[in-house]
Amino acid sequence: MTASTAVVYDESALLALGSGNSLASQFIANTEHGPTRHVYVPALCLTAADGSRKGLAEHVGALPSAEIVELDFAGVCAVGALMRDGVEWRLGHAIHLSRPTPDWPNGRPVVTTQPELYADMPLVRTIRLPEQR
Repeated sequence: MTASTAVVYDESALLALGSGNSLASQFIANTEHGPTRHVYVPALCLTAADGSRKGLAEHVGALPSAEIVELDFAGVCAVGALMRDGVEWRLGHAIHLSRPTPDWPNGRPVVTTQPELYADMPLVRTIRLPEQR
């Protein structure tokens, strides 16, 4: 049995994708090669990215391999707690999705151009996405 792999795109990764970052595009393209690969897009991260880059939400929403994840009740509680601890809402949803769950016992790493934003977050792994110039 093949193990599933998954990543979570934060706002910075989505903005990189919208700017034509080849590695950000490659992660998305690789998910089309098998049902065990997943790219999760937190709705709050997509909202923030679309606020900075008009049309990005429509672009990402049209990608069949990008799974946009809504903020459910558990997510609302988790993001609210993170915000009370001083975490920005735009990061909170990515942090919530990256943490271990029964379906993802090792969690899901956050693809980001700013891994330092997650340095103090327990159980959050990151994949640094180099910014292209």
